[in-house]
Amino acid sequence: MKSVIFGLAVAGSAFLFSAGAQAADDCGEITIAEMNWASAEFIANLDKVVLEEGFGCSVELIPGATMTTFASMESKGEPMVAPELWANAVQTPLKKAVEEGRMAVLNMAPITGAGEGWMISSSVAKANNLKTVSDVLARPDLFPHPEDAKKGGLVTCPSGWGCQIATGQLFKAFGMEDKGWQMVDPGSSAGLDGSIEKAATRQEAWFGYYWGPTVLASKAGLTLLDMGEFAGNDNWDNCIMVPECADPKPTGWVTSVVTTTVASDFFKNGPEASKGYMEKRQFPAEVMNKMLVWMNSNQASGEDAAYEFLAKYPQVWNSWVPADVAAKIKAAL
Repeated sequence: MKSVIFGLAVAGSAFLFSAGAQAADDCGEITIAEMNWASAEFIANLDKVVLEEGFGCSVELIPGATMTTFASMESKGEPMVAPELWANAVQTPLKKAVEEGRMAVLNMAPITGAGEGWMISSSVAKANNLKTVSDVLARPDLFPHPEDAKKGGLVTCPSGWGCQIATGQLFKAFGMEDKGWQMVDPGSSAGLDGSIEKAATRQEAWFGYYWGPTVLASKAGLTLLDMGEFAGNDNWDNCIMVPECADPKPTGWVTSVVTTTVASDFFKNGPEASKGYMEKRQFPAEVMNKMLVWMNSNQASGEDAAYEFLAKYPQVWNSWVPADVAAKIKAAL
């Protein structure tokens, strides 16, 4: 999957720069998905500031989540841009949409070092010699369900996130109900974060889905659990990510693919200069972690974080835009 999308992304890159740069004044209106987690909120707002102040665009941010945003982009072409799309959740339909020209991938790695899967409290893992998913599933007593302490609790994802489907199917694949486990629905992104923060504050064990780079995983001392060998794309694409599939096979989490993906009309007709910026935009994991810590410590919004990043890390973003555009952005800070 990764190689297929990469090949199409490279082809898209050639298209962008062979067409030549379009004047910033012709940028027009762009709609961007503002996903409901901190790094995605930050990137969406950064794109808005850069495109408006640097390129003269008019940008509207549209709230979204992985599955709902992808479905809207695929069928309606709106929003035009998903700055941080975790492609694992939509591998098969994304591949098809790219091949059929309905969507395109501009950036294969907007964040370096990103990863996702089931995580556990490092201290509990060390104290109880828990190294694999089998080790954890044999000890539901260490991770009591908040509503039934006799059961183990696996914290899943909010509705609309692709990881909710994957976690539900993996719960079945590993036979967790028969082993004394129940899933815990956090209700929202804030609820998921809150469950981790609560466990860390009380020095309690936590087990569930999360991803990195994130300030919360670092602060709470969470580490990715060894879930075993990856059982192949067919099982993942056609069963783990399909809630109707009745016979999912146990598997490790698929290798994370995080992209900046755009709708067809924007790819074909959008302003070349803004597409060139999105293609170059890449956050080192260390910088993203620092920004997420800053957002958390200051209770800052995505917009606040965008201006903080632009003021503090010009050495990172200067190369993403032409010199005259960088000057305009700096003048707006």
